[in-house]
Amino acid sequence: MGGGRWRRVASQIGRSVAVWVVSTLTMLLLAGILPDFRLRSADGDSATDIAVTAALGAGAFGLLSALVWPLLVRLLLLVPALVLGLLVFFLNGALLWLALYLNPVERGAAAPETAVVVAAVMSAVASATGAALAVRDDDAYRRRLYRLADRRRRSTPPCPDTPGTVFLQLDGVGHDVLLDAVGKGLMPTVARWLGTGTDDGPTHRLTPWRTDWSSQTGASQLGILHGSNHDVPAFRWYEKARREVMVCNRPTSAAELQARAIEYSGHAGLLAEDGASRGNLFGGGADEQALVLSIATRRRGPGARSRSGYFAYFSDPANAVRTALSFVAEVGREIGQSTRARFGKQRPRVSRGGLYPFVRAFATVVERDVVVAAVMGDLLAGRTAVYADLVAYDEVAHHSGPVSRDAEKVLQRLDRALALIEKVTEHAPRPYRIVVLSDHGQSPGETFRSRYGLTLGDLVRAGCGLPVPRRARRTHSGAEARAAVRAALRRPVEEGAEHYRPTRGSEPVVLASGNLGLVSFPDVLHRMTKEEIDARHPALLPTLANHPGIGFLLVRSEAHDGVVLGAYGAQIPLAELDDNPGPLAAFGPGAADAVRRTHTFPHTADIMVNSFHDPADGEVLAFEEQIGSHGGLGGAQSRPFLLSPLELSPPVADGAELTGAEQVHHVLRRWLRESGGVGRPQEPSRGERAA
Repeated sequence: MGGGRWRRVASQIGRSVAVWVVSTLTMLLLAGILPDFRLRSADGDSATDIAVTAALGAGAFGLLSALVWPLLVRLLLLVPALVLGLLVFFLNGALLWLALYLNPVERGAAAPETAVVVAAVMSAVASATGAALAVRDDDAYRRRLYRLADRRRRSTPPCPDTPGTVFLQLDGVGHDVLLDAVGKGLMPTVARWLGTGTDDGPTHRLTPWRTDWSSQTGASQLGILHGSNHDVPAFRWYEKARREVMVCNRPTSAAELQARAIEYSGHAGLLAEDGASRGNLFGGGADEQALVLSIATRRRGPGARSRSGYFAYFSDPANAVRTALSFVAEVGREIGQSTRARFGKQRPRVSRGGLYPFVRAFATVVERDVVVAAVMGDLLAGRTAVYADLVAYDEVAHHSGPVSRDAEKVLQRLDRALALIEKVTEHAPRPYRIVVLSDHGQSPGETFRSRYGLTLGDLVRAGCGLPVPRRARRTHSGAEARAAVRAALRRPVEEGAEHYRPTRGSEPVVLASGNLGLVSFPDVLHRMTKEEIDARHPALLPTLANHPGIGFLLVRSEAHDGVVLGAYGAQIPLAELDDNPGPLAAFGPGAADAVRRTHTFPHTADIMVNSFHDPADGEVLAFEEQIGSHGGLGGAQSRPFLLSPLELSPPVADGAELTGAEQVHHVLRRWLRESGGVGRPQEPSRGERAA
């Protein structure tokens, strides 16, 4: 026992000395390259003196980084995440300058901007060296992982022996996309879990499920985390009583939707029992939250924000350096890929300029790194339930396409993140079960504007007899990552808090959610009927229903409560859709139920518009600027997946279908109860009994 302890101590000392030597050599190399960084006095010094200066400077910098840096980060937890990431470089440079100032030989000096560069390079080199030396040392690897854990875990009571559960959401990855990636060898971790290509049997089962009509993160994640997505008809919709557009990825809207779901479901959420929520739109009732949009408002108070996830990541300056270098590389990668697509005249294609390369880099690098580090800390702290959302694939697929080479590269990196989290569970203080799921898929297809030269708003204006702009304007995209960036910067989320002051004859409000469109008349306080719309704008409904880019419409009806309208005068009452699906036939089984459920929502729009869908190739036409879209019915967007360990009970009985985000919530709650992770079980709801 004693011999093993001394060997570990000797190994640790050896690694520390090796890192020190490499850091010293790096400092000498930089001093020879950078003109504003020197390790000798003005009169000149011998090589030995210069080497001693470098060694002392590297040692002092290493000690300051280990001792002072965590204190600085804790003091700066109120700084927005992206600002903190940039501030890391300047603080790191200040530590290097201080290390040179404290050097007893008093020879080193560096210009402020040069100190930033030198500190960044030395942090990256030291981190890479330490990781390379420890890669075959399980004890060293475990110690590196433990540094990511929240420091408060030392004061918490011992973890129970019951298994914890970590839910990892791969945003936008459809069931078929996952299987295709496994078949191509892009996701070896998932392939191993499924027993594909190995002699070992599977450890997980893969179950597809069907989304609600609103196949987007807001509706799905609200239902999964809080057990209710009632009255969420789309990604964005107009509420007449409030005279406001609700947007799922706006912090104020997310907070309001979460409060409504808690009231409607009667419980705080899936994560209320010792849970953590990371990178989500909603908190799920968790005490520990980081990068959660519903708490990213300007409210103040003890429960308004959590910076523990940022601290767990940025407390090591090397993390910020690695993330920043990866961020820059991702920006360059996106610029190269978009340039190649443009010059290659790739079709379909959307604009990928402006700030998009930086938004993509945030989603695929910064958000991923911070969320994964936070999950690792949660596992090492022994939390009962963790739910984390990784938005990287969804963001890239919107602009590059769901099955593009760009999106496949993201799937490879996500699989590596799964492997890393799996490795951490081996060192956690309790056993963990890893459940991977998605909130929706994505359907390919060009935009409505690029195919027809006009937007849905233009078509509505034409049907109302209003002037149509000569040049179609782009419809703003509602990808989740853009709102996450603005929330991280504490900037107002896109579109602002839109308020409409209706007047007599007000123009309709036309909103887009992927290939789902919503038309509302703000001067009429109730949901209008088909008869009222026809009396006001006789050409509007026929114009929409007969357009080749429109699949079907949903409107209220005085005669039949609600009707689905299609081309050539098709008008099917909701009660008759099972026997006569009419225009819904192309959208497959379950479409009628999804439409009927949305019809019951208080804030369903006056006219709900679903785009054309081609069942042969799964194509839809997005009303936003996206060539991979989701939000309505049609194709892969409505078919996400649930990947669960075999030791958990099957999600549904043989032959049954898992339908709707609320049923997924009930399945996840059942699994937590099976693991002892949910106390005070409630009376199952109707949806839970069905699941």
